[in-house]
Amino acid sequence: MYFETNWVFHQPRSWIETNFQKRECIKFIPCPKDDTKCCCGQAQITHQTIAGIESGSPGDLWLPTKHTRPQPTDAYGTIEFQGGAHPTKAQYVRLSFDTRPELLVQLFTKEWNLELPKLLITVQGGKANFDLQAKLKKEIRKGLLKAAKTTGAWIFTGGTNTGVTKQVGDALLLEGQQRTGRVVSIGIAPWGIVERNHELLGHNREVPCHSISSPRSKLAVLNNRHAYFLLVDNGTQAKYGAELILRRKLEKFISNLKLHPFTHSSTPVVCLVIEGGTNTIRAVLEYVTDSPPVPVVVCDGSGRAADLLAFVHKYASDGEEQPVLESMREYLIGTIQKTFEVGVDQAEKLYQELLQCTRNKNLITVFRIQEKPEGEAQELDQTILTALFKSQHLSPPEQLSLALTWNRVDIARSEIFVYGQEWPNGALDEAMMQALEHDRIDFVKLLLENGVSMKKFLTIPRLEELYNTKHGPANTLGYILRDVRPHIPKGYIYTLHDIGLVINKLMGGAYRSYYTRRKFRPIYAKVMNSYANACRKSSSYQYQRYAGANSLSLVTGLLPFTTEMALFEFPFNELLIWAVLTKRQQMALLMWTHGEEALAKSLVACKLYKAMAHEAAEDDLDTEIYEELRSYAKEFESKGNKLLDFSYRQDAEKAQRLLTCELHSWSNQSCLSLAVAANHRALLAHPCSQVILADLWMGGLRTRKNTNFKVILGLIMPFYIRQLDFKSKEELQQMPQTEEEHLENQNLDNDDSDRSQPDAEALLADTYSVRDTKVHENGKVSLTDSDPSQFREFFHLSEFTNEIKQHQPLRLKKKFYEFYTAPITKFWADSIAYMFFLIMFSFTVLVKMGPMPRWQEWYSIAYITTLGFEKVREIISSEPVAITHKFSVWAWNMWNPCDGAAIILFLIGLSFRFRPNTMDIGRVIYCVDSIYWYLRILNILGVNKYLGPLVTMMGKMVKNMIYFVVLLAVVLMSFGVSRQAILYPNNEPTWRLIREVTYQPYFMLYGEVFADDIDPPCGEDPRQPACVTGHWVTPITMSMYLLIANILLINLLIAVFNNIFNEVNSVSHQVS
Repeated sequence: MYFETNWVFHQPRSWIETNFQKRECIKFIPCPKDDTKCCCGQAQITHQTIAGIESGSPGDLWLPTKHTRPQPTDAYGTIEFQGGAHPTKAQYVRLSFDTRPELLVQLFTKEWNLELPKLLITVQGGKANFDLQAKLKKEIRKGLLKAAKTTGAWIFTGGTNTGVTKQVGDALLLEGQQRTGRVVSIGIAPWGIVERNHELLGHNREVPCHSISSPRSKLAVLNNRHAYFLLVDNGTQAKYGAELILRRKLEKFISNLKLHPFTHSSTPVVCLVIEGGTNTIRAVLEYVTDSPPVPVVVCDGSGRAADLLAFVHKYASDGEEQPVLESMREYLIGTIQKTFEVGVDQAEKLYQELLQCTRNKNLITVFRIQEKPEGEAQELDQTILTALFKSQHLSPPEQLSLALTWNRVDIARSEIFVYGQEWPNGALDEAMMQALEHDRIDFVKLLLENGVSMKKFLTIPRLEELYNTKHGPANTLGYILRDVRPHIPKGYIYTLHDIGLVINKLMGGAYRSYYTRRKFRPIYAKVMNSYANACRKSSSYQYQRYAGANSLSLVTGLLPFTTEMALFEFPFNELLIWAVLTKRQQMALLMWTHGEEALAKSLVACKLYKAMAHEAAEDDLDTEIYEELRSYAKEFESKGNKLLDFSYRQDAEKAQRLLTCELHSWSNQSCLSLAVAANHRALLAHPCSQVILADLWMGGLRTRKNTNFKVILGLIMPFYIRQLDFKSKEELQQMPQTEEEHLENQNLDNDDSDRSQPDAEALLADTYSVRDTKVHENGKVSLTDSDPSQFREFFHLSEFTNEIKQHQPLRLKKKFYEFYTAPITKFWADSIAYMFFLIMFSFTVLVKMGPMPRWQEWYSIAYITTLGFEKVREIISSEPVAITHKFSVWAWNMWNPCDGAAIILFLIGLSFRFRPNTMDIGRVIYCVDSIYWYLRILNILGVNKYLGPLVTMMGKMVKNMIYFVVLLAVVLMSFGVSRQAILYPNNEPTWRLIREVTYQPYFMLYGEVFADDIDPPCGEDPRQPACVTGHWVTPITMSMYLLIANILLINLLIAVFNNIFNEVNSVSHQVS
């Protein structure tokens, strides 16, 4: 036992025990009123237990600094308040009255894991219980809670369950009912006045506490709605005042702390006065005369000191002289005597203190319950925050920074953005950066309303900083980035090139982000180098910050705006992608409502969200993340569909152009191709999309009935083409072009084709050669709202008038060209050629194969070889640069890799066919290869509106059947191995065993039960073979096998297929 006690004694002390102390009286000085008690409030018998106690005479003055000694604190841990609907917990610590405030801040942030406050509300008032008017009580509760929760404030109170602290506790009770984040409420109370404080003794222990509303002794209980308690010990017992000095020092220390890095504003402190006594008036005087002064908000109508302060404030003048108050001197002194029950001298002194408070009238704000003209009651939280602005004389940028920190856009709108307010250069840009980083949607709206130019604001460094910010919601960007950059070191700073790779991965296909294009790289390098140089010149410390961390906003604000840094023509597009990738849905919706290309932005956001949801499912993240991303995608799907529907109702022709115009800022895609990439079925099923697809399908032809028959007849008899109806020249000019038609007319590479827009390289003329840019050189201009003709030219159309004045018929040569280039003609020509090839290939494999191929076989060889060259051309001509990306884009269509495999198989067979000794092997390979070429007809039938859904169903069913085959194989092998092992126990090792195990059980699924083999005859008859051991088990296991496989699994497969049928059928009805 002794060893155990000794071991505990030598345990290392915690950080709290090392840095915080209690106070113990070491000199007994008799109290004048009771000589059995010390001036510290403790009995003489208590002092006798203290080692080294001294005695003093009754006339001595007892001082905590002289007559107490510090010792390591012996009381800290957690209080669990019992008695309520749900137990609440609070951290507490016993500490000395002279504890350094920096240690307390460290206690809050390191040990109790609190964030530093963005506002400190210190509540002063009466210590005795009092009642408030019902309406005032409601407003104080609601306003104090709102001020604390919306701004991230700390609330300082006396901590005990009496007086004003009890009123604050009632407000915190309302907060507990709202089930939101807990307000940081810190009660600072004297250790000596806490009821049953001996129960709190212990090191890091959890103390159950049953609240007592009104204890019998003069001591007080702690308020059970506070979250943290500082129990200040100066060695006294049952005496107030031990906490006053420490509380004021702590408030002053916090007021000198910066709100957050790179901000000149300190943490604002405001005093809230509710009721109160004489000490409250003195406290207010100390607050308004301190340096720096602390603004005070007085709740008029709460009683005593608060009412007196409000009355004096109402009639006080701004100068030194107070004629109105002097005229009411006698009345005020009498009121003070009556209110506080003091003598004339004390009342005179309090009157003078009230006059001194009025000399700082601007620091005192009175909150009164009164009706506004609109009928809304004045709110306390707005009064508190407005008082801070009025009293601190902050500049508008500092006020805006405070409002941003508190996330109070209502204060910014009413108090900061007032008529005639002028802003220095870059002030609003810095605020915009903070608003974006901290996801302050309402502030972004407010700043946009007040003239922030996003085109000037959004620079490459700022956009890169936004991607690297640590603020905002948790997102999956880091997971996806590891796929494109596998070995990312800790603390890696994302570059825009990295983000571009992520966008390319998520968008899929041939999409190439602007950040990954070749022409962006020198621009990025030059801008970032010049930016880094500017950082070095502005401040070495700031440059270090730039080089090793993510926060660049202050440096950005100090740099002058240059055209080199504003390279984003559509800044809201870039911010939309940033918001989507960082999972800021509300910010993304805001960026969607601003800027151009709203339909394209909704489709891109939808595709990114769907791809991110897929990545989240692949990475086995929480299901909630997947569902959340899918819901965001559906929201943008809905908005895109509604936008197209509205545009189509307003102007069908412009809506069709909207879908088919080439979007240079979106990898030269169109809204239609983006909808396909995003699998936006509702938009593709919209009448506007269907009209465009039908128009593109027909090309230059204009025929309504028997279209397919007429096209086939035109292919067979070319002279019939003259009899077909074609669109006029004007109608052809208005038609959207297919990608192939566009490429035929395009003379420049995609990266260099956008000469109608200000070239980004032209901005770097001091480094790179100057290029002459001719606007409208290729008949294309940027899409703007000022000129309707620009809208038409954005579709690669020639100039035309809105009203078609004449319909010129096509010439014969043009008719032939339009007929043979129409997609419907190409489809039927390809289909007829394919059917002819299939006939020739079938003839080749069905007849006897000679040493030299017949012409039918030569035709088949030529067809498949040219098809192989076409597949190679498709891979090479695809937009991606990397060959692996080209191949992945090509292989995205399931039929392409299948075609490639069939072509390779055919060529292998061809190599065997030309050798006499292996010609039969080659013929067999031909025969196997012919299976696929017949199945490939399904690809042609897929475009039919009746057969297409059935082909889609078949594909989905085959995909789901693979999983079913796994289940079936498990059941089949379980029976097959058991059956084979029982019936044939003497088999020798051979590969044929695999066939014997699976052969009969597999065909049993189709009804062939092999009756003779179920229970073969055996017995003692010499004419019959002897029965193997356990032969009777086989019929039993077979019946169980057929029950599970034939009935359970097959019906399960049918149910799955039925579900697929219903799903595809509903979609086909939607699109058709």
